[in-house]
Amino acid sequence: MMRWFSQTSRGSMRFWLLVLLIPGTIGLLLFDSVKDYQALNAVTEEVYDSALLEPAKVLETSIEFNPDGSLRIDPPFYAQVMLESRAGNRKYFRVEEISPIALNLAGESTKNLEGRTMLGMQGLPRPEFLAENEGMPVFYNAMYRNDHLRLLALWRDLHLDGVRRQVLVIVGESLDMRLRTQQEAWRHGLFRDGRMLILAVLLVWISVQWALRPLIELRREIKSRDVDNLSPLDAEQVPREVVPLVEAVNHHIDLYRRVLARQAQFLADASHQLRTPLAIMRTQAQYAKREPDIQRMRDTLDAIIRQLGQTSRLTEQLLSLAHASRNDAAPQALVDLSALAREVVLQYLPLARERNQDLGWVDCVAEWSSRDEAMGVPRTWVLGSDAELHESIANLVHNAINHAGDGCTITVSAGADEQDAWVSVRDNGVGLDPSLRDSVFMRFDRGGSAGRRGAPGSGSGLGLAIALAYAQRNRGTIVLMDGDPSLNDGVGLCATLKVPRYKA
Repeated sequence: MMRWFSQTSRGSMRFWLLVLLIPGTIGLLLFDSVKDYQALNAVTEEVYDSALLEPAKVLETSIEFNPDGSLRIDPPFYAQVMLESRAGNRKYFRVEEISPIALNLAGESTKNLEGRTMLGMQGLPRPEFLAENEGMPVFYNAMYRNDHLRLLALWRDLHLDGVRRQVLVIVGESLDMRLRTQQEAWRHGLFRDGRMLILAVLLVWISVQWALRPLIELRREIKSRDVDNLSPLDAEQVPREVVPLVEAVNHHIDLYRRVLARQAQFLADASHQLRTPLAIMRTQAQYAKREPDIQRMRDTLDAIIRQLGQTSRLTEQLLSLAHASRNDAAPQALVDLSALAREVVLQYLPLARERNQDLGWVDCVAEWSSRDEAMGVPRTWVLGSDAELHESIANLVHNAINHAGDGCTITVSAGADEQDAWVSVRDNGVGLDPSLRDSVFMRFDRGGSAGRRGAPGSGSGLGLAIALAYAQRNRGTIVLMDGDPSLNDGVGLCATLKVPRYKA
């Protein structure tokens, strides 16, 4: 009797445990499903919103002043790819100049603003209020031509020589792809939950382990990737409910990859396109030799030769920048920065003399550490590529000659400390405004007339970009500081290349 009661009690306990386990498992699965759906929606929205911000920033940075103070917009060619509509993903954009100018656009209501459309679709809906900070996006939903849109708007205050302009950039896309992604995630989630509900009572632990294994592999793959690896994630090795998220991330990665690929293609195309004008100008120079008037012939030849020199250097700089932007590792060998700097000074002495500049060399490597002296290794030896480091130093020297001004003094020196070997190029020329010392490393940026206290020079704006790219390929960097005092009570510029010092 007692045995039967004991067996009945144990069976009833198992029954009630099973009864409690099934609803608990169902409730947990439903709770997790709702949370997963919300998280997927949030991440999908964030990814698509981030992708929507890219073309808006491209349009924003394409707005420039005309000489007469009016505005123009010159979007790059790859912006068309980012803004073109595809099946299920229609793109809309508008750039307008606010007129009359508002006192302050921060947090301003758009109902009272009037503007002139510079580019894009007329009547594209504005947000109710603008962002509190300039350049910050405001995301909102609206209807346009019977199409549900996700849009963002950002505003800018532009100033140039006392002229003030205000612009508003609006970019949007249809919600069809987002909704399909979310619906697909929901369908896969329901299918997964139904399958897991059937197997939960018998194989909960095994099912959970099996379900989490692909996510662990995906996390391991993402963590092991290099920072410049833009290959798409494998959607076949993850659970179905995560496939829309992986596809959204791949969509964002694809945008970056196409932009980078087009930038690299632009450099290659520009370099090749410049070869044709070079051939034409050489032909013109040959014809100019037949000119009967000696003076006219010489003037023509001088102009052609000057243009040839500028075009040839631009071609070489574009090719150097393309080479410096590659992701492969730089060749490794022992390089003496001091010797490289002396070679560059000798190489550029004729150019400096043409501009009445005093280009000189100062050896700062008079002292060696006791360990280096015993081994006979100078303090300025580094591990890297001599050709690339030579190109980096040459661009720093050429930049000083081109921008410091006629009649100035340029001093090149080399030295080392406990961590780095360095080469500095110091001048007492027109200098550079400290606020512009980061931007001059951008391609085709020469510091601008506002940043130079003198003539900006005739360079292409690629020298410092190339110098920094080659320095970074050799684990180094370039620092811009104040140079020597100039004659007009100003201060010149000092550019210093730093590379980790080789220690035997």
